[in-house]
Amino acid sequence: MLEVSGLTKGFGSGANRLEVLKGIDLKLKSGELVAMMGPSGCGKSTLLNIIGGLLAADSGTIDLEGRKYGLKGPSSVVDVRRHKVGWIFQDFHLLDHLSALDNVAIALDISGIPSDESEKRAADALSKVGLDDRIDHLPDQLSGGQQQRVAIARAIAGDRPLLLADEPTGNLDIASGNEILELFKELCHDETNPISILLVTHDPNLASKADRMLLLKDGKTSDSDIYSAWGDAIRGEEE
Repeated sequence: MLEVSGLTKGFGSGANRLEVLKGIDLKLKSGELVAMMGPSGCGKSTLLNIIGGLLAADSGTIDLEGRKYGLKGPSSVVDVRRHKVGWIFQDFHLLDHLSALDNVAIALDISGIPSDESEKRAADALSKVGLDDRIDHLPDQLSGGQQQRVAIARAIAGDRPLLLADEPTGNLDIASGNEILELFKELCHDETNPISILLVTHDPNLASKADRMLLLKDGKTSDSDIYSAWGDAIRGEEE
């Protein structure tokens, strides 16, 4: 479903240039939840930004369900952001004056979907994340975990095949974080409409519940088990 090959990215020039990604290779299958760990500053968010069409790589390719991209700027991959990739962040990025339903529907409106269809899709997505009875609530009437569920509903309402989750439980307590991970697993393993999720986290407990783990270190990714990934991440931050 997703194949990243030979992806590189550096910043700066001359003696000050920093090579962050040095040939990333990774694959995700449809319906797979993959957790990625690594030391702070190793390039995890940079990698997500390139896959999500927010940043151009220096070299390499990305193939997402047959759509090839990676080297062109954000203006050339608007279709990827609108139809292929959904984002979930540590901060929920909800509009305070809009209800849960409208927070989800407005993202669909912006992508060109008619209002009636947007509201129906938004309601369906909120139902899918367990918020049937909260669709008319404002963000400040919801718990942190519920606000993140609204953000997840917004990400899945457009039927995008891939979700990129950058520290999605960073602002949640342990119980709420575990609930979000269980929701991710349900979405990935849905037999009728499975999605794939690439999850960046520093939490080894959450990472251990994913289908598979990747370690990003020294500009490259490798498959890893939870114990070696956590140990390598800690050592990398100490260095």
